[in-house]
Amino acid sequence: ALHQLYYDPNIENKNLAQKWLMQAQVSPQAWHFSWLLLNMDKVPEIQYFGASALHIKISRYWNDIPADQYESLKSQLFTHITRFASGSKIVLTRLCVALASLALSMMPEAWPCAVADMVRMFQAEDSNVDGRARCLALLELLTVLPEEFQTSRLPQYRKGQVRSVLAQECGSVFPLLEQLLQQQDSPGFIKQKVLKCFSSWVQLEIPLMDCENLIQAAFTSLQDPELFDTAVEAVVNAISQPDAQRYVNTLLKLIPPVLGLQEQLRQAVQSGDMETSHGICRIAVALGENHSRALLDQVEHWQSFLALVNMIMFCTGIPGHYPVNETTSSLTLTFWYTLQDDILSFEPDKQAVYQQVYRPVYFQLVDVLLHKAQFPSDEEYGFWSSDEKEQFRIYRVDISDTLMYVYEMLGAELLSSLYDKLGRLLTNTEQPSTWQHTEALLYGFQSIAETIDVNYSDVVPGLIGLIPRISISNVQLADTVMFTIGALSEWLADHPVMINNVLPLVLQALGNPELSISSVSTLKKICRECKYDLPPYAANIVAVSQEVLMKQIHKTSQCMWLMQALGFLLSALQVEEILKNLHSLITPYIQQLEKLADEAPNPSNKLAIIHILGLLSNLFTTLDISHHDDDHESTEVKKLPVQQGPNPVVVVLQQVFQLIQKVLSKWLNDAQVVESVCAIFEKSVKTLLDDFAPMVPQLCEMLGQMYSTIPQASAIDLTRQLVHIFAHEPAHFPPIKALFLLVTSVTLTLFQQGPRDHPDIVDSFMQLLAQALKRKPDLFLCSNLDVKAVFQCGVLSLKFPEAPTVKASCGFFTELLPRCGEIAPVGQVVHENGKVLLQAVLEGVGGQASRSLMDHFAEILFALNKHCFSYLNVWIKEVMQQDGFPSARVSPEQKETFSQQILSRERVNKRRVKEMVKEFTLLCRGLHGTEYTADY
Repeated sequence: ALHQLYYDPNIENKNLAQKWLMQAQVSPQAWHFSWLLLNMDKVPEIQYFGASALHIKISRYWNDIPADQYESLKSQLFTHITRFASGSKIVLTRLCVALASLALSMMPEAWPCAVADMVRMFQAEDSNVDGRARCLALLELLTVLPEEFQTSRLPQYRKGQVRSVLAQECGSVFPLLEQLLQQQDSPGFIKQKVLKCFSSWVQLEIPLMDCENLIQAAFTSLQDPELFDTAVEAVVNAISQPDAQRYVNTLLKLIPPVLGLQEQLRQAVQSGDMETSHGICRIAVALGENHSRALLDQVEHWQSFLALVNMIMFCTGIPGHYPVNETTSSLTLTFWYTLQDDILSFEPDKQAVYQQVYRPVYFQLVDVLLHKAQFPSDEEYGFWSSDEKEQFRIYRVDISDTLMYVYEMLGAELLSSLYDKLGRLLTNTEQPSTWQHTEALLYGFQSIAETIDVNYSDVVPGLIGLIPRISISNVQLADTVMFTIGALSEWLADHPVMINNVLPLVLQALGNPELSISSVSTLKKICRECKYDLPPYAANIVAVSQEVLMKQIHKTSQCMWLMQALGFLLSALQVEEILKNLHSLITPYIQQLEKLADEAPNPSNKLAIIHILGLLSNLFTTLDISHHDDDHESTEVKKLPVQQGPNPVVVVLQQVFQLIQKVLSKWLNDAQVVESVCAIFEKSVKTLLDDFAPMVPQLCEMLGQMYSTIPQASAIDLTRQLVHIFAHEPAHFPPIKALFLLVTSVTLTLFQQGPRDHPDIVDSFMQLLAQALKRKPDLFLCSNLDVKAVFQCGVLSLKFPEAPTVKASCGFFTELLPRCGEIAPVGQVVHENGKVLLQAVLEGVGGQASRSLMDHFAEILFALNKHCFSYLNVWIKEVMQQDGFPSARVSPEQKETFSQQILSRERVNKRRVKEMVKEFTLLCRGLHGTEYTADY
């Protein structure tokens, strides 16, 4: 089988062999054949399998080993490790892992001084194996021991016990490691192994002071290029363990050796040695980031900590462009967050002292970050790969987040300093600045203005005045100018006289495809925030937008945003103005659509149709003359008089209604086109609410025809929207009621034919039923609604493999069950068929459904308990009597306990019912008490 696995070219045979071998590994015979496979005359691949099988048996089937065989197993492993000390490295490692697993299971009772014994065994003279090979084998064993502990399957209480035993035993390990590092004649590969071993042990939460000598030795090893990487790992792991902050004196002793690395860091930066500068930076950041609070608290040592902070500042500002010439600066960003949090967490007096020391540092940080955020020269940037450009973009976002955070420390003074620098840059005629410099300062401004309320800042008017003075020579700068204007749109709404300073720039940028995203998103923000001040500019904005839409400058999603922008803009105009603009804006598209509606369906005209329908629905998403979305107090004053007559959106929809029907008739089979048609009405209904009423009758009729011909989920979703909004409008509800009954009867027929291929329709249908029960429960009183059939569909839907569908069905039942008392047909169906529902719910809990759905099933049990308690009492006993139900893994006693819990007085506490269900589902799945469920 092993030969087949390693050497057979046929993948089928390989898979068969692997399956068979995996079963062999866990079979009782593995104890026997593992040792045979370890014979010295076998090839390493075969020996490796033998060692792996031993490890699996020891780590997973420990309870199968009789206690009187522990000793012989241990000595056999020792013998084999010694034998392989100068043999195959991969086999040696597996054997060490097996012995480590044995030791962890035996300590402390069955093998009290395991680690000391290991050290002693390997130090004993053995003439067959030379000292170096023995030493390497011992180091390998000592390295894998803590690693095996981290991944072991020991129960929680044993883990704590074994951890403390191992931590005590470091007294047998560390002196040996120190001795090997200090010996002049120790070869490099031994020292490397020693550092790896130390790295492995420090993760066992060993007191930092016990590690002091080895950390110092690791610092010395940093001078040796061969040991550098391993030494960095060792120092970083030792400093970063959570427990280390308790040993403040040791931490203070570590600052001088870290600062001592600055010369080596400078030389590495000068010679372009990225690996070395990266490693040293990791050490400085590990000390600063993990222990800034503890070190700040040592007030008398403030200068040495400040020196460490300045060293990290050097790493943040390391020369070169990220990620091409350096990859170090990004490691330092979280340190600045941590330091700021720690400073701001002190009480006011102490904070004031630290602010005095650290405010200048943070102002310097802003300069450094904006320098690092600068784009390289155009020529250099041209050579970057797309991957490097994307990494640089993400790096700038991280810098932007850091600047926003630093604002909390520096406040308005930060904006003033950025403004002064920008002003000097743009007005200095002696030394013309590079565009990169201007762009970075603007980027800093934009980073803060995007999330911080700058309405009270006295520098924004000046900034808006400076923006038109920027000579825009390239795309990156133009993008940042756009995004900065966008970030200031709320400020512009409060200072409308300044709109004219920047709007022409935005409209000009709309015509440039390279500025598509920034110009369109900025126009959208301005139209949303400042719509009441835009009427004087509306004609111009519409004209420019129309031109770029006709020229097809922008990609689909930007066209959609542009339509949303125009929707906001038109909302603030008088009705006749809106209609005039809508007419000129939409007419070309309507003409296009009329042409497309006459053509035979094909893939290219499908895309064009979806595009036009998308433009209309995005326009109607934001065109809202009743101002439902206005939540700004300031706009109360500007509100326009209430409009008379029909809503402009309704006027347009009525004009194009027949055309849309014509398009639909040809594309009924196509889910995407149907979805795009439904989207127009869904967006309009959501925005217009009651104003949509005149459209209700014809829309209901069209939806009914659509759904009867070819059922699609989007039609049900739109029906749900109508039920939601018009449920309490007696005048408009009859057509919706008729539509609801039609959709229900068509869907019931679909269920008879087999609903498995339509999980989306079933999902939407369940949501529609739940909405109807919530908003208009008396729909269930209609004589032509088959409540029993609907109930049975719900039960079927609970068994679907798609989680969203099951979740929607649970939602339906949690709305239905509370109506048992008030709606007679519902009460009757539940009392007659409730047992089937309970059976389906328990099947899901028993393991048929995903564990993520258990809370939803618990909601049904909770509702059954609350609204049908006397029935539930009988049903649960009956269903639980079935053998192997809901799972063969639970005993009759466990089923009885669960039934009692569900019916107990705790049933009124929803949280407790959810806990009971979670507990029971784990028992049913055979997962109870395994580490697999620890985070469940």
